[in-house]
Amino acid sequence: MTGAHTSLEAASFSTATALQTLGLWRQGVVAALAWALLGALTLLWPNKPIGFSDWAYTTEFAVLSLAIAVALALIALRGWLPRLHAAGAWLIAAPLLLGLWQLLTAKLGVLPPPFFAPPQSLLEVYLDDTARLGTSIAHSLRLLVHGIVLGSIVGFFTGVWVGWSRIAGYWVHPLLRFLGPVPASALLPLAFFFAPSSYSAAVFLIALATFFPVAVLTWSGVANVSKSYYDVARTLGASEWFLVLHVAIPAALPQVFVGLFMGLGASFSVLITAEMMGVKAGLGWYLQWAQGWAAYSNMYGALLVMAVLCSGLITLLFSVRDRLLSWQKGTVKW
Repeated sequence: MTGAHTSLEAASFSTATALQTLGLWRQGVVAALAWALLGALTLLWPNKPIGFSDWAYTTEFAVLSLAIAVALALIALRGWLPRLHAAGAWLIAAPLLLGLWQLLTAKLGVLPPPFFAPPQSLLEVYLDDTARLGTSIAHSLRLLVHGIVLGSIVGFFTGVWVGWSRIAGYWVHPLLRFLGPVPASALLPLAFFFAPSSYSAAVFLIALATFFPVAVLTWSGVANVSKSYYDVARTLGASEWFLVLHVAIPAALPQVFVGLFMGLGASFSVLITAEMMGVKAGLGWYLQWAQGWAAYSNMYGALLVMAVLCSGLITLLFSVRDRLLSWQKGTVKW
């Protein structure tokens, strides 16, 4: 009996070794099966009648799922794209979640339309409403870049000034502590009243939301630089400008990037609020338009775009941080 058990373990080990030798990615095989089941479920199970029409792009969604299954099967059998292997569990979970979503909406109707739509409704949004959604993304990106750049520049120089100068620290720092925590969105009425246009008001609010965390954390970074660094530089004949540009600012850069991360998140929330109030285009305007027409599929599609956009910008900022602060790479994860 013991010999049979030992031979069985040896056979299992040899099988696993053979699979590894062949380059078979087992999670990829399971993921391919899961995507194939999702495609079969979408294609073969008729949608439940919903009163007005059938869900569009059901067949296309099924074909897309089957195509992903075929691609994953080829990758798993051929051993291609080894970097993709780390996402194996997610590639299995995604079709399972989409299948559950499909069952609760299009197939069983447990979640009532039009408030809840199946996943193929997102295809309809991205394929049929490309022009309006693309224009909204472009407007939001332009507004976000203008506001973040302006707020970051002003916040950075203000933080360096307050952290370096005792006079600025005495007069400006209390103002930052008193006015900084006020949410930028609370100033919407004033901004739209005094600004010459709704666009400039939105830029001002986004810049203000970025300014406060960048200024405070830059000030903190400059003020907390070890005095021994300055003493060493002064003994070598460094001027005041040299101390600021080559000692204080480089030492404060980790704090500056933390402020930029915080400012980016705050500016994105202010962006959506400002676009809902007065701007004639953008993702916030698109959300309000979708809610007004009860186009909930468009609303969900816009929310997904917002998540991808915000995550992509933070990832880009982390890439810049890791390149500039290579000695701190990996200390902050994203």
